[in-house]
Amino acid sequence: MKSSVIIFPGSNCDRDMAIALEKFGFKNSMIWHNDTRIPKTDLVVLPGGFSYGDYLRTGSIAAKSKIISEVINFANSGGLVLGVCNGFQLLTESGLLPGVLLRNKYLRFICSNVYLNIKNNSKYFFKKIKKKTIELHIAHNEGCYYIDKEHIKKLEDKNQIALEYCSQDGKVSEEFNPNGSLNNIAGIYNEKQNILGMMPHPERMIEPILSGEDGSLFFKDLFTKN
Repeated sequence: MKSSVIIFPGSNCDRDMAIALEKFGFKNSMIWHNDTRIPKTDLVVLPGGFSYGDYLRTGSIAAKSKIISEVINFANSGGLVLGVCNGFQLLTESGLLPGVLLRNKYLRFICSNVYLNIKNNSKYFFKKIKKKTIELHIAHNEGCYYIDKEHIKKLEDKNQIALEYCSQDGKVSEEFNPNGSLNNIAGIYNEKQNILGMMPHPERMIEPILSGEDGSLFFKDLFTKN
């Protein structure tokens, strides 16, 4: 399978993501934000970082990049798109995912490991992971997911909530919500579930020396065909 990681000015997780993808079998290409086409690929990844220094709003300037129209076309044709951290923010700014990522509840940058409940498995992401609770890393200042009451109900009714912040034993409550996200949301899908946006970084948890390996489960599952 082939993957393409999009690089923006200020991206800082693009190489980590490429290493993780290649480790688990993907043949990866690095795509510059000013490119106008994406090579034939099975997966497009918008990596973490601080595109354009997070000026205006996180992801808002990057969402106007030349390559984004190609990402949108790829996603609308059914292609798999993954946005991690800044990539998730960019997906909301580009309209590929609903909602918005706001400043963290306590207005502090958060860098820590968190536990996550896999709320909904899609046929593309988390499809064969048997663990319901996984541990990944977060590092963000604007990770507080918000959407209005009408649309949160739509997300719930259509099983679009992918990940929730939780305790080690899987309890989902405000106590384990690191950033104030609505309903402890850490990641969501689009309606067709071929697009996943998530604040946690699976690429940072693929070796024991990196404090955990649950990210490996994510990438192994991603590489496995349905």
